[in-house]
Amino acid sequence: MRALIQRVSEASVTVEGELLGEIGPGLLILVCAMQGDGEDQASALAARIAKLRIFRDEAGKMNRSVRDTGGAALVVSQFTLAADTSRGNRPGFSAAAPPADGERLYRHFAAEIAACGIPTATGRFGADMKVRLLNDGPVTIWMES
Repeated sequence: MRALIQRVSEASVTVEGELLGEIGPGLLILVCAMQGDGEDQASALAARIAKLRIFRDEAGKMNRSVRDTGGAALVVSQFTLAADTSRGNRPGFSAAAPPADGERLYRHFAAEIAACGIPTATGRFGADMKVRLLNDGPVTIWMES
């Protein structure tokens, strides 16, 4: 699995004007299941992200996790993280998991984040979503399982 993690002051996701999820301070996690991924990869990535120390401590150092700060997570599926841009001008997405697997792993990943004690909101798999965020830092980190 691939994830792009952004430390945010706030974030929200809407579909056709309907607010699906919103958070205050925490993490916006854009996530993509890749060909061959399974629940083990989703669980491992969620556990790593829950422990990722990218929030400031009292000394201003990035030394606290989202759990340490009481922050939340907004988990949004984004198959375009599988983009292959090595040739031409149009990215290929064949490395992404098939939609049924992608949705199952996306839901599993979000459930695993919540099971880590992090309040979790989600988008809608496969929908044309509008994501708003106020990036804090900015801090943006790429991770793979």
